[in-house]
Amino acid sequence: MKNIAALRKTIGVFQSYGIPLTGKRKGVNFYDDLRMDKIFVSGLIYELESELNKELEDDTAARIQTPSELIYTLLQAS
Repeated sequence: MKNIAALRKTIGVFQSYGIPLTGKRKGVNFYDDLRMDKIFVSGLIYELESELNKELEDDTAARIQTPSELIYTLLQAS
């Protein structure tokens, strides 16, 4: 039940950035396919961390390239 609430919050944050999580779009690269700047990806990660009350290590956050990677990593973080 916790994961469902976390996923709803996550989807809401992605929607606020205009990133759909359906179909192939959840696997697109933030930098190459969505043409996002590093600062916007960092902002997205920060908002998700804040919303889910979780924190990623800086090196882990820097390696994230796709929405699905980000979601998986955040939901696995303790």
